[in-house]
Amino acid sequence: MRRRQFITLLGGAAAAWPLTARVQPMPMIGYLDATSPSSQPAMTAFRRGLSETGYVEGRNATIEYRWANGQYDRLSELAADLVRSQVTVIAACSTSAPGLAAKAATSIIPIVFQTGGDPVQDGLVASMNRPGRNVTGVTRLSVTLAPKRLELLRELSPRASVIGLLANPTNPRSDLVIQELEEPARALGLRLHVLKASTESELESVFASLVKLGISALLVAQEPSYLRWRERIAALAASHAVPATYGQREFATAGGLMSYDASVADSFRQVGVYVGRILKGEKPADLPVMQPTKFELVINLTAAKALGLEIPPTLLARADEVIE
Repeated sequence: MRRRQFITLLGGAAAAWPLTARVQPMPMIGYLDATSPSSQPAMTAFRRGLSETGYVEGRNATIEYRWANGQYDRLSELAADLVRSQVTVIAACSTSAPGLAAKAATSIIPIVFQTGGDPVQDGLVASMNRPGRNVTGVTRLSVTLAPKRLELLRELSPRASVIGLLANPTNPRSDLVIQELEEPARALGLRLHVLKASTESELESVFASLVKLGISALLVAQEPSYLRWRERIAALAASHAVPATYGQREFATAGGLMSYDASVADSFRQVGVYVGRILKGEKPADLPVMQPTKFELVINLTAAKALGLEIPPTLLARADEVIE
């Protein structure tokens, strides 16, 4: 067979190949979250991060979503399901628990976590700079900010002697949050009373017990599952006339008094960026864990006026955002 005939034959055969054999399949991203699909700003930020690296859902990437809806005991099952689906990379978000579940499910598929905890202390990575193996991610270090939130609450309510801490008992990290606050509370001369709620109905009874327990100010733990009830929690705090501070900005914009945290939206955007970089060939072990560089203090003056609170000028001056 002559060279020209061979090339013509080869070209004809290529044209006859099925289209699916010639088109590169889209990468499949597994998305595992401890909460429910109600945090639109976070998901928008995640997709924005993906788009910054050239990936758009439905165009050149697909996303398989798995939501635990606050049921932390379901995370292992959901992570295993993503592994069976043979996703290309897993984004495990909201707390350390989804990342730990994904890590237990696979040592091969790359994992990018998003958490408010300390990923080294939680066992997600070996170190911040050298995460190792198939796991890296983003942390807001929110647990370490809990004492600062307590200080801000004391500054806002200087006469308070008993502080309530609202926490979710089903979250494996709740005990650590409590431990982080015990010593700072003692140093400030405060008594810390832990209030537990994992369902919306339990919130009602928790707030009903505030007066009986002598609680005059409330610290709401950094709990992702509370986000879907943020308007209800803020309304309950207002109706019971209790000053409260929160770990997520969304609570302040939903009518809560004050929040202090690193930007949640930016951390989700960074997860999207890391997922995109991994899809382009980078390895998790070569991507250091990203840490926050900016923290946001948000004060809702409307909520303060409803409570009859005068915000100290020094506190207002430090606020990154004042809602009027």
